[in-house]
Amino acid sequence: MPAMSSAIPRAAAPDAGGGPAYSPLYRQIKGLITASLQSGEWKPGEAIPSEMELAARFKVSQGTVRKAIDELATENLLVRRQGKGTFVATHAEERTQYRFLRLVPDDGVPEDRTRRFLDCRRTRAPAEIARALDLKGGDAAIQVKRLLSYRGTPVVLDDIWLPGALFKGLTAERLSDYPGPLYRLFEAEFGVPMIRAEEKIRAVAADADAAALLQLPAGAPLLSVERLSHTYGDRPVEVRRGLYNTETHFYRNDLS
Repeated sequence: MPAMSSAIPRAAAPDAGGGPAYSPLYRQIKGLITASLQSGEWKPGEAIPSEMELAARFKVSQGTVRKAIDELATENLLVRRQGKGTFVATHAEERTQYRFLRLVPDDGVPEDRTRRFLDCRRTRAPAEIARALDLKGGDAAIQVKRLLSYRGTPVVLDDIWLPGALFKGLTAERLSDYPGPLYRLFEAEFGVPMIRAEEKIRAVAADADAAALLQLPAGAPLLSVERLSHTYGDRPVEVRRGLYNTETHFYRNDLS
């Protein structure tokens, strides 16, 4: 990989009053570190260089690097490990592998999840999915349907859409054979880490098909969770439409 330039240009943009506004130096360092993550210089789970090494590389103070890393750790792109260093976040870690799944049992007792993949096909996405994933006309998409069960009871029915160009070779067999979280598969085998997600939530009534799969009467109340997930560069790479049976679970979100 070509060496990084030691010059750190200060990006200017107009402020609310029309004058120049400058990006703080630590934000510029954060952008350079993020660019290295996006290019694959440091893979998920790998250690990044020390703060001292990065400070020398970018010709800035160690405190500036530390502040940049602090923000990246807050955003779950990096993980600090006491006495070991700073590592690229990965969905293989216990702390982060299910961080986008917020369903919690009422009794609070941890429970095993089992999954069943109902379908995986390469097809043309509906117009609204194509728009969300920024697909062009004729671009292929992959549709995955999955059922998650807790303690033997089906609780989540997922309809997942992915850009076909990024997930070539994804099949139902490959999904079923992979033992870890779905996002870890995307990250490890397709090089597509899910960095952040936004969700829309509403209450709906189960239609006949969803009711049959979730073993509920038609018209039973469900929580509809529509997620748009992004990778580096804020690129949309997944639309996930989930139907959740919250009879014995609740949806938990930590606000700060």
